[in-house]
Amino acid sequence: MISSPRIIIAGLGGDTGKTAISVGLCHYWQKKGIKVIPFKKGPDYIDMGWLERAARHPCYNLDLFMMNKEQVLTSFAIHSAEANGIAVIEGNRGLYDGMDIEGSVSTAEVAKLIKSPVILIVDCTKVTRTVSAIVFGCQMFDKDVSIKGVILNKLATSRHEDIIKKSIEYYCKIPVIGGIPKLKDVTFPGRHLGLVPPQEHPQAEEAIETSSDIVSKYLDIDLILDIAKDSPSIDFTPKEQIEPIKKKARIGIIKDSAFQFYYPENINSLRIEGAEIVEFSALRDRLPSELDALYIGGGFPETHAEQLAENKELRRSIREAAFQGLPIYAECGGLMYLCEELIWNEKHYPMAGVFPITIGVSKKPQGHGYAEVLVTGRNPFFRTGSILRGHEFHYSYVLEIKDEKVFSFVFKLNKGNGVVKGFDGLYREKTLATYVHLHSYGTSEWAKGLVTAGENNRKKNIISK
Repeated sequence: MISSPRIIIAGLGGDTGKTAISVGLCHYWQKKGIKVIPFKKGPDYIDMGWLERAARHPCYNLDLFMMNKEQVLTSFAIHSAEANGIAVIEGNRGLYDGMDIEGSVSTAEVAKLIKSPVILIVDCTKVTRTVSAIVFGCQMFDKDVSIKGVILNKLATSRHEDIIKKSIEYYCKIPVIGGIPKLKDVTFPGRHLGLVPPQEHPQAEEAIETSSDIVSKYLDIDLILDIAKDSPSIDFTPKEQIEPIKKKARIGIIKDSAFQFYYPENINSLRIEGAEIVEFSALRDRLPSELDALYIGGGFPETHAEQLAENKELRRSIREAAFQGLPIYAECGGLMYLCEELIWNEKHYPMAGVFPITIGVSKKPQGHGYAEVLVTGRNPFFRTGSILRGHEFHYSYVLEIKDEKVFSFVFKLNKGNGVVKGFDGLYREKTLATYVHLHSYGTSEWAKGLVTAGENNRKKNIISK
């Protein structure tokens, strides 16, 4: 039975203030001693980084493309079960925006699945009574979506707020929970891929505190908490997670401001499968000793290219380890790092050199959205013939392939952009690099495959000694 208090913060589109308000609520409650479990709807890393920092608690993703309904419910049930906690779920894009006319994978579908009340944020720039028509339309569009209140954002004057508030409460019969005026000091700065991650924001804590101050000043937070506590119970019991009896493999994970895109569920799934996790930095550390496998996630190697290039010892060690058969799994930014050269702002930076490829970075997205691949080639991590669902979001692209004979493509794209048109999954020795990010709840074989590859490598090394 799922009975935790929960609330979804949704909008009518992107850039409506969802992240700032969600971050502010998380931090406000956290400071009040309320346990906050943050979630992000959709395949997002940067927003979840802000939510995690604000709540002082790991943030988890809920996504109906990368996971089926049971897997989403399982994730929500397991992670929201902490005593006396409240789950804050930030939606993405517009409430009903999905992949098709049915709105599949939308925030609304997640809200219905986890039976969460929804607070709708509306940008009120240059509009008054029409806001009530928009809110009423959202209510009627799908009556199974429980819209319980509205937050007005970017208000011009108190009179502006009063007209909209009275109109919504008269026509829509739901409360206006607060009105936020146009503000200049509540911005989370953006760049390619979206917001600047908190790991790179020099005033991250100040921005979080500002968001908390704004929601406490302009919103009826007690009413939001009451709405969350009134969430209905869900008759669902997840399968118990089993802790490993013994450690099977020692897996290194590069984790720093250059490589920060990791779902916490992925790392936990590795532990459950028997991994001992060893985190280190590509910016300053050497390759840890006695690793059985290596996992390099996504991030921003381009903005850290100079530091990555300067760590010659690590680049050399990873290249040699790859050629000696160390199982390596890399996603997006990890793929960029494993290539020979990265060009950023017209400067050339040497990378690890596992793949003889030069990577460029565009001013426009080169891959953005959900992806589906068919595994067509043998590799240590996935069975040939498997269908993998994930997402890609990258501005980088293959500028030049210097030698196609030393590697192969083991993914055929059913959906997405990939490395080259129709293909993804660079494979050499036992290194697999892809632009596609996978979630371990939706692709359970990923964690098992990486740990098994590491365990087999450990056994091989023991025998050879």
